Amino acid sequence: MTSKLDGVLNFHQTALNLRSYRQQLLAGNIANSDTPNFKARDIDFSGALQGALSARSANTVLARTSARHLGSGNENPGGAQVLYRTPHQPSMDGNTVDMDLERTQFADNAIHYEANLTFISSQIKTMLAAIQG
Repeated sequence: MTSKLDGVLNFHQTALNLRSYRQQLLAGNIANSDTPNFKARDIDFSGALQGALSARSANTVLARTSARHLGSGNENPGGAQVLYRTPHQPSMDGNTVDMDLERTQFADNAIHYEANLTFISSQIKTMLAAIQG
């Protein structure tokens, strides 16, 4: 029974983890908009989501058999590859952050994050209604 519940919420959990990670990257871009030679970073969300879901379904998670084993060093969820943005108009100091683009991406990602939370809440309410009869 729990595996079916996990299956229902698995997609949204993975999507929320990736959205949260992307929000951190975009916030970092905005915070470093005046830093010389800073390169704007982002992830390909759809590709990262597909990769995370296929990795989870294939159970390719490494098991740590000892507390002294090192982790994979991959702090991002699902192994999302961080990409650098190609600037539309390069700046003189080497910074590739375009504030208009970053704010748009930040707001879009926040809206999708809230939508995922709404979907999860709806699914939990539906499951509770089914359980309670």
